[in-house]
Amino acid sequence: MQTHKGAARGQSNLENFEAEGNTRPAFLLTYAEVKLLGIAGVGFFLDAYDLFVINPVATMLQYRLYEGKALPAGLQGLLKAGANIGSVIGQFGFDGKELMLIIFATIMSITTPTGSLSPDSCLIYLSVWRIILGIGVGGDYPMSASITSDRASLRKRGTMLAYIFSNQGWGSLVGSLVTIVVLAAYKHVMNDEGKTSKVDGVWRIVVGLSLIPALGTLYQRLTLPESTRYIEAQNQQANAMELNYANDSAEATHKVVHEEEVTEQPAHFREFLTYFSEWRHARILIGTCLCWFLLDIAFYGINLNQNVVLSQIGFDGKTGTPWEKLFNLATGNIIITVLGFVPGYYATVFLIEILGRKWIQIQGFIMAAVFSAKFNTLSKPGFIVCFSLLQFFFNFGANTTTYCYPAEVFPTKFRASAHGISAASGKAGAIVSALAFNSLSTDIGTDKVLWIFVGCCVAGAFCTLLLPEVRGRDPDEVLAQEMTQGRR
Repeated sequence: MQTHKGAARGQSNLENFEAEGNTRPAFLLTYAEVKLLGIAGVGFFLDAYDLFVINPVATMLQYRLYEGKALPAGLQGLLKAGANIGSVIGQFGFDGKELMLIIFATIMSITTPTGSLSPDSCLIYLSVWRIILGIGVGGDYPMSASITSDRASLRKRGTMLAYIFSNQGWGSLVGSLVTIVVLAAYKHVMNDEGKTSKVDGVWRIVVGLSLIPALGTLYQRLTLPESTRYIEAQNQQANAMELNYANDSAEATHKVVHEEEVTEQPAHFREFLTYFSEWRHARILIGTCLCWFLLDIAFYGINLNQNVVLSQIGFDGKTGTPWEKLFNLATGNIIITVLGFVPGYYATVFLIEILGRKWIQIQGFIMAAVFSAKFNTLSKPGFIVCFSLLQFFFNFGANTTTYCYPAEVFPTKFRASAHGISAASGKAGAIVSALAFNSLSTDIGTDKVLWIFVGCCVAGAFCTLLLPEVRGRDPDEVLAQEMTQGRR
């Protein structure tokens, strides 16, 4: 069996299976790639829509259930953290059916019986279905990453993953736009006629409209065939095993003969432990987990508790009728999304194959630390500029690359599991922020909480040093080379 010349550098002969010219810029997509992004990206769009829309929905429930008063602190934390709690579970239970679970949980969420249960019971009911929704959301993280990484060429893999992840910004933006449109449709009955309880219809429509893209792509997701890259990567691993074990026992030879059947199943737990028992592999998994955990503490700590931000820019919904307050808040959410979210994602899309993942992640962490330390102490114009830059460097930085790294650095056989563990670590950080932010802000002050976020960003920059640069690196070829060298 011949070895491949690019193996020493982690390059792959899988380029033979990538029928694409090498002269087009990586961010220019073919029709097939756009179709792939539509199939894989809709899940991430829904993830962001469902995760971020809970902020305006929670405010609407104040008027429907508590006569405009704040939701009970504990139940509010559970409601906002519910999807992330479920996501931690979902990272380990993906099987391609996660979009169906998202659809089912969304339908059940909008059946919350606000007219029958007590206010607290309604929040618990909705939170339970948010947790189940989160299981589907969590399963989609490794699934969308694997679908994309398995089908993208090496020179465009990072760009494709960044495109997928940019749907987080669009999901948040569309959620805010839908909220404004539905509120506008209810203006007469809520504002002019004073029937504030009709907000019950607003939040159900806002949540329920996410079913449209989900149902529209469900069939394509369920019938998507295995990729050429996945099949060839498995063949390469089988060939490498044959080289290693050709002179071993009959049992080992029998295993090689049936490798195709075995590799169709998820990687065995024993194989996973064996692979990551080596420090060179464990270090990378530790790095992806720590970076995502630290990033999400800061990112979700700020973005799931935007009252501080909205109050600074004058869109905190503190004055006016209930309808005017809700409309004001939705407008503020659009401003926040447009200022930093979307531009940052596309800076990564355009530059990830030029600058590399490691550089983007480190500079993103450092710049986010700088702007997190400053934005709460500035005048309104300075605050808007500083917060916009903070959001920009979250997304032209670690918020995108922590998703890309596990999809690119681990071999196909372990990619989905390792990505799930990494993403679960991130969601654990998000849960910490969602549950602890409000109480910590009360106990020690928002300014000191922001310094905790600064520390997380600085620590994330150092943890990135555990990771290799993955631009142009084929982890399947690296694994095949390691297996070959291990026999010598």
